[in-house]
Amino acid sequence: MSTVTLQQAEAIIDAILARGRSQDCRPLSVVVTDPGAHATAFKKEDGSAMMRFEMAMGKAYAALALGRSSSLVRVRAEERPLFMSYLMNASEGKIFAEGGGMLIRDARGEIIGAVGVTGDTQERDEELAAHGIRAAGLKTDEDCAQLGAHVRLKN
Repeated sequence: MSTVTLQQAEAIIDAILARGRSQDCRPLSVVVTDPGAHATAFKKEDGSAMMRFEMAMGKAYAALALGRSSSLVRVRAEERPLFMSYLMNASEGKIFAEGGGMLIRDARGEIIGAVGVTGDTQERDEELAAHGIRAAGLKTDEDCAQLGAHVRLKN
């Protein structure tokens, strides 16, 4: 199984933080994980609130656990609360169903990790996650779907 490298993880994080500063975002925290949800790299900007690692990790974990961006996990939580309550309990609270977590895919569309961004609005966190993935030369689910890769994106 392929996995995101430390160099790729750092490129993702640095691109996210640079973009966040250029957009005057609140202090950000970003984690990149391997496909097993083990942290590869993490950075927390000065002024970030407490528990930001846990939030960023929860978003990345959610993306990996359900195979979709954490914003879609949030939609699932709203549509099927009993299902998501079970998953959150089964994961021992590791899933954070809030936008900002995305799968990282290689050129073939294979999952090689996930990124979790937290600190601003969930919409902005999500956009920053996609930006970081692309800046590192990697793919999001949306990129793979547009290229016709066999990526399952159903809600």
